[in-house]
Amino acid sequence: MLGEDNLADGDFDVAVIGAGVVGAAAARRLALEGARVAILEKALEPLDGASKGNSAILHTGFDAPVGSLEHRCVVEGRRIFLENRDSLGLPLHETGALVLAWTEEQAAKLDELVSQAHQNSVTDAELISRSEILALEPHLSEKVVAGFRVPGEHVIDPWTTPYAYLTQALAHHAELYRACELLGAEWDGELWRLHTSHGRILARAVVNCAGLYGDVVEKRLLGEARLTIMPRKGQFVVFDKAASKLVRSILLPVPTERTKGVVLCRTIFGNVLIGPTAEEQDSRDDASVDGETLRRLRDRAIEMVPTIADCEVTAIYAGIRPATDKKEYRIIAEPERRYVNLGGIRSTGLTGALGLAEHLVLEHGEAIGVGGYARAPVASPSPVSLQHLSDYHERDWSRPGNGGIICHCEKVTRREIEAALTGPIPARSFAGLKRRTRVCMGRCQGFYCLAAVAALTRGKLDEPIVLDDRALCDVA
Repeated sequence: MLGEDNLADGDFDVAVIGAGVVGAAAARRLALEGARVAILEKALEPLDGASKGNSAILHTGFDAPVGSLEHRCVVEGRRIFLENRDSLGLPLHETGALVLAWTEEQAAKLDELVSQAHQNSVTDAELISRSEILALEPHLSEKVVAGFRVPGEHVIDPWTTPYAYLTQALAHHAELYRACELLGAEWDGELWRLHTSHGRILARAVVNCAGLYGDVVEKRLLGEARLTIMPRKGQFVVFDKAASKLVRSILLPVPTERTKGVVLCRTIFGNVLIGPTAEEQDSRDDASVDGETLRRLRDRAIEMVPTIADCEVTAIYAGIRPATDKKEYRIIAEPERRYVNLGGIRSTGLTGALGLAEHLVLEHGEAIGVGGYARAPVASPSPVSLQHLSDYHERDWSRPGNGGIICHCEKVTRREIEAALTGPIPARSFAGLKRRTRVCMGRCQGFYCLAAVAALTRGKLDEPIVLDDRALCDVA
């Protein structure tokens, strides 16, 4: 815990508020610029907010508003991800995407969407015939009317990715404070005095990446908020790994003005998911699911790929997106108070995060002291070595000395669990352990391995596993 007025521990160049994927990317980029960064996360675990639930697609930006900041950040974020994924140890499953029309009305919009993709420099997006669609996706329903292909849309790991960004930030002098909520703040013209549940932290600049609480944090910092977060829930259904043989591409609907719509695609973990829904709600924390919505999602998957009806549903979950009243990223800067808010980041945030971090440094760097840090920029970032969780790449279970498989559904080894409990960002809750390893996230949802996992984690989690509480095995 930080002590009050402890400048040796608490005086930072930049405080990044929020350790989701956007905060992780921003902290990494600033640390590589030489900043001493404090990352403040009010939850016990990074990714406990909006970043824990998404469809995990590496977007091309083909359908982003032409000329928008979102498009620029997605394109740049994708470029940086691809350039750095080997040094960050991040898997990529190259699938491509098909945008499918199921009615003549939807088909009439395809030419415009392809034109938009070309304007967004996604020049390999192309209309293909119905027979070509069915050749690419032989299990697809023959009710499909038309579609086009976007070869560059791929699937990535939604959790290891931000953990890698955080890990690289910590390797370059950033500090992560968990269960550290911002309670209030004052700006004296030179320093921010941030009052947190860990004590007082002094920082020369603040970057607000608080996601679902971005407006709340802004009000605590500035006295008012220039954006209003309007939580939007998205429910998902996950099919067993056998379903991955039925779906090759990311199957996208024709988007609407409000949402990208429901996606059917493989996950990097070897499953198939369908979702998300788009449900407006008041709660920023209620990620509950309901049976009727989940049944409709499953039925929609069966309409698209009829034989998926034979595959078991192994998991259900919901994520909450920090939507606002505008369909765009909301970047708010106050240079005179050395403050920037990276807000309103919705479904493209996983791809756009590195681009947002680049935008932060290049467009708002002066406001947050870039170029004036005591440390020099990092020329050769330290590589990151995290466990691969991809079913399409080599896993630890196939290597010697792994201590044996603990979770047989997801082939999670003892060594992977132990590494997650002792690494640079050790798991402090069961949900955090699952996101780092996928333990108890397979077909049996922990029925066979939970007792072994509880024994391995005894005394090492802030929130211990309760064996008689089966809700702990839900996807968090």
